[in-house]
Amino acid sequence: MVKYIIVNEIAENERNKKMNNWMGILVSYLYIALVIIGARIFERKGKEASRKFIHIMLGNWWFIAMYYFTNVWFAAFVPATFVIINYISYKKDIIKVMEREKQDGLGTVYYAISLFILVIVSFGIYKMPSLGLIPNLVMAYGDGLAGLIGKVIKSKKYKLSDTKKSVAGSITMFIISSILIGGYLAFWHTGEFWATPHWPVVSMLIGFVITAIEAISAKGTDNVTVPLGTLCMLLLIG
Repeated sequence: MVKYIIVNEIAENERNKKMNNWMGILVSYLYIALVIIGARIFERKGKEASRKFIHIMLGNWWFIAMYYFTNVWFAAFVPATFVIINYISYKKDIIKVMEREKQDGLGTVYYAISLFILVIVSFGIYKMPSLGLIPNLVMAYGDGLAGLIGKVIKSKKYKLSDTKKSVAGSITMFIISSILIGGYLAFWHTGEFWATPHWPVVSMLIGFVITAIEAISAKGTDNVTVPLGTLCMLLLIG
């Protein structure tokens, strides 16, 4: 009798997990649809405003993923579909609020690709969904706000690749990256060395490297190089 009850409980838990994974896909698509609809409000301020709104807000999808998904393939399904959707939109200009008037790279496609890779590494290889959170937020908020503030605040432009960057934007990228990495080291990371007063210096050093990576990345490739570069550095410090 006890064995029967235990087996039933295990089966029920598995059914609940599967249901949560399916619910995660549904909630993910609903959230993304709401973000795209909301971007139409910002489109009145220009294409770049609507694009950056989507860029930043989609970073919050990772919280949905951590809450709902227990299976890596369910979690990976969402960004995988948007690799295809975003590429078609790039070619046909379907989702107009996230496309530039003059296309200069596959940034939206790279964004989905980086999310897919982060999911595979975090949910699949390391079985630690929170691992991809900081790299994802650095890409969403760091890179997204850097672009916005770089346009709002007039500052000197520089060019290390095919894409021009601004000093104000790079400073913004450095500050946000350092804060996010610092928060991770101070409150999340369990390593003894990083739990000591070394973490502020380390977070700024990593923030500087991430900013440099963003500066030399051309034509939307920073949507891949920034999150994956951040992930690699977090894995290196253990």
